[in-house]
Amino acid sequence: MARKVKDKTLDSREARQRLKPSGKPYYRTIDPGLHIGYRKPRSGAGKWVVRHYAGDQTYVVETIATADDLSDATFNDRDISKAQIRATDVLSFFQAQTKARALRDGRSRSTAGIAGPLTVDDAMDSYLEYLESHNPRTATDARSRNKLFIRPKLGHLEIDSISAEQLQRWLSAIGKSPRYVRSAAGEKQRQLPIRAGDDGIRARRVSANRTFAILRAALNRAWRAGKTVSDRAWRSVEVFGGVEAARVRYLTVAEAKRLINACDAEFKPMLQAALQTGARYSELCRLQVHDFNPDVGTLAVRRSKSGKPRHVILTDEGISLFRELTIGRSGGETLLCRNDGSAFRYGQQKRPTDAAVKRAKITPPITFHGLRHTWASLSVMNGVPLLVVAKNLGHSDTKMVERHYGHLAPSYMADAIRAGAPRFGFKPDTKISDMRGTR
Repeated sequence: MARKVKDKTLDSREARQRLKPSGKPYYRTIDPGLHIGYRKPRSGAGKWVVRHYAGDQTYVVETIATADDLSDATFNDRDISKAQIRATDVLSFFQAQTKARALRDGRSRSTAGIAGPLTVDDAMDSYLEYLESHNPRTATDARSRNKLFIRPKLGHLEIDSISAEQLQRWLSAIGKSPRYVRSAAGEKQRQLPIRAGDDGIRARRVSANRTFAILRAALNRAWRAGKTVSDRAWRSVEVFGGVEAARVRYLTVAEAKRLINACDAEFKPMLQAALQTGARYSELCRLQVHDFNPDVGTLAVRRSKSGKPRHVILTDEGISLFRELTIGRSGGETLLCRNDGSAFRYGQQKRPTDAAVKRAKITPPITFHGLRHTWASLSVMNGVPLLVVAKNLGHSDTKMVERHYGHLAPSYMADAIRAGAPRFGFKPDTKISDMRGTR
């Protein structure tokens, strides 16, 4: 005998009275691909609705009976499965379950070979296919996170059966999981423990939030297409808060000069281009000679992380650098290339950057991406408006720039405090010199 599924919001008339009237049914999964819904009217008795998966990511929805909100059930429990139910007949929540199963089992055998109900795997596959055609770079990260975190734990689950509690536990587990290290194809996935200290924990929680954002985007896409009953489960999940405000590492002007001088000749133009533009390594790798416009002093980034092109405005120093790198070359050539004329590839920035950082004795060390932070941080501190910095970096608004660099911007608060806050007579020791140089 099929089990009776309990639901504290639907299984009694008293509980249903507390629900808000809604034209959209309150659904409860009773079997994979089978749901009971309760449509609450503004007045009178509600209606029982059955929702059954019909294959090809579609559902059949039909009203089967009246709920026992105002009167007792028309049939007893023993006769319900064989009874011919009309919309005016009255059924309890558990009787509606029995009738829903009977309707499902009585459907034509031609539906026996259909695919199962929509699962997380189905939603992710559809979403990844969409990303591949709209934003391939984002698709690469999404596919990796799906393989490591989403598919193994959630992929087999029917979307409409997932609870907010399940997703919350899953998110918490990712926040405590080891770090995954990029491994070559065919190799066993390598893992490293979480870095010591608060920043290590913060980094894992940031990663967990990003993974959940990918899952949520896939589920929302399925929900907007009408393939799921509700988005309430994932809408109720609380992500890790206060974890995005990481300390941004950037170089002083003096450190940047040391790094340039310590860099190998082959990689030096790439490093200089990063400091002059704030562009990502992948964007710099794709540049061609004709992307530099010496007449207006801009660099065209035709393909960015967001998929939107932009024009990076250069300083006089930046214009001079790119004029030197492009003079006498044809427009279709790769702008920044290796000594043998080949283009730099994915991941080939790490070793030369690490070597230059070590030779320049920069502590703590910085990655190539930190050069993007350096351009943005020094620009903001020199008074460049946040919106201008955001546009040059390729952001659609100032949200990301404010989060990472807003505290560096000159402000009326800093001016007010330095003008009016109390002084206590501190005098610096004149025997101590600052050797850090200017920023």
